[in-house]
Amino acid sequence: MDIIISNSSGVPIYEQIEEQVKSQIMTGELKEGDALPSMRVLAKDLKISIITTKRAYEDLERDGYIESVVGKGSFVKGMNGDLVKENMLYAIEEFLDKAVDKALLGKVTLEEMQEILSLLYEEKKDGRDK
Repeated sequence: MDIIISNSSGVPIYEQIEEQVKSQIMTGELKEGDALPSMRVLAKDLKISIITTKRAYEDLERDGYIESVVGKGSFVKGMNGDLVKENMLYAIEEFLDKAVDKALLGKVTLEEMQEILSLLYEEKKDGRDK
């Protein structure tokens, strides 16, 4: 499991861990039943507090991405495809809600927002297809 932490991103470290683990599960890099490093090992590898890794693992477990077995560790949980999509849609709605607030503040029209979204989507999609 590869996790890269950015101290300059402004995103809390535990959230960076969560998002990267979720992404690796969604893309299939991490599969159902795969063991995650222990909280201690991950904290040591990333040179961060064990409290931070504990928070990330607790949130991942709460959201249904991993399950922890006392004395054995944490493992990738089998994911229901519909649940995964629902989680993604919820996260997208949160980001779009903030974008709409900014658009309204800046007097950006719905059409301009749709154009921006279309351009960004196509650019990212094309980049992944390569």
